Amino acid sequence: MPVTTDRTQSDTTRYAQNLRDELDGAALYAALAEAERDPLRRDLFKQLAQAESNHAQVWRQKLLDAGLEPKRFAPSLRTRILSRLARRFGTAFVLPSIAAAEFADRNKYATQKDAAALAAEERGHAAVIAAAAGSSWQPGMAIGQAEPWHRGVSGNNLRAAVLGANDGLVSNFCLMMGIAGARTSTHTVLLSGLAGLIAGACSMALGEWLSVSNARDLAKTQLAREREEIEQTPQAEQHELALIYQAKGLPKADAQRVAAQIMASGTAALDTLAREELGIDPRELGGSPWGAAGTSFALFAIGALVPVLPLFILTGSRAVLACAAASAAALAAMGALTALFNGRTVAFSAARQLLLGALAATVTYGIGTLLGASLA
Repeated sequence: MPVTTDRTQSDTTRYAQNLRDELDGAALYAALAEAERDPLRRDLFKQLAQAESNHAQVWRQKLLDAGLEPKRFAPSLRTRILSRLARRFGTAFVLPSIAAAEFADRNKYATQKDAAALAAEERGHAAVIAAAAGSSWQPGMAIGQAEPWHRGVSGNNLRAAVLGANDGLVSNFCLMMGIAGARTSTHTVLLSGLAGLIAGACSMALGEWLSVSNARDLAKTQLAREREEIEQTPQAEQHELALIYQAKGLPKADAQRVAAQIMASGTAALDTLAREELGIDPRELGGSPWGAAGTSFALFAIGALVPVLPLFILTGSRAVLACAAASAAALAAMGALTALFNGRTVAFSAARQLLLGALAATVTYGIGTLLGASLA
């Protein structure tokens, strides 16, 4: 009998784990198909179950080729729970959880060289389930589409601007209160505020630049990979695109027709798959890192400047009180602005922001007082 090497043992262990994962996915999608009442979505889940079964067959064959008999399969506890919840409350109840798990596992085959053919399909499945979860109608969706104040609730520019300025305001206000609590001179508190403004703004700008730059690099890599997949396996990509449109509500025949038309054009195919499967806008790639860094620097600096300004014209305890008053007014104003995107009333948002900011400043002032006394 041949001796099994460590590498072979590692490979067979991976084959067995992949087989269990794919069989688990097939069982879950089959359960969703049984629980789904809508014929269009039922067919979608059946296709996904079949795809997972096909993937499982790949790993089963690899185990057989290695001379190993696959173990008897039993669905995992997670699959059994989700299946029961789907039967009891409907598929829409569990789809967000399944979509999150699929998204987390979408690149599980990216580092497995013998699974290159399955990697693209796994990413496609994640996009299909995300589309299915997003297309589930819930009470209130019609209202959200009809009333403009529901639109752009999160992720808009106003929210980013308010939160960026708020970071600068709170962090520098607390820093200056901590320094003031140590019974230092007004000059020292002012210098600390200016240093905190510059250091914080630079840190935020650098962090934003790195974040956007890394996101752009990742997007470029994913686009290059998607372009290769379109060239090498166009039928598989067309099938995934059809599933995505079917998940969004198109009848199967219409979804296949639209996917075929899009795939007929290479540019349109890459653009559409990048948006639908990867969530990437090929023209923007996440925006400009320098623009994001500049905006982040400016917003933080604007907020951090508020507690500093009174110290240019006042000294002593009056300067500290003026700093606190200006920061309190700015905190209330920031809170009022957040009411535009958090759904709360202006009074509640302003009071909450003011209370939390004052609490943070009081804590740092107290710590500064204790440290100043102990160091003295």
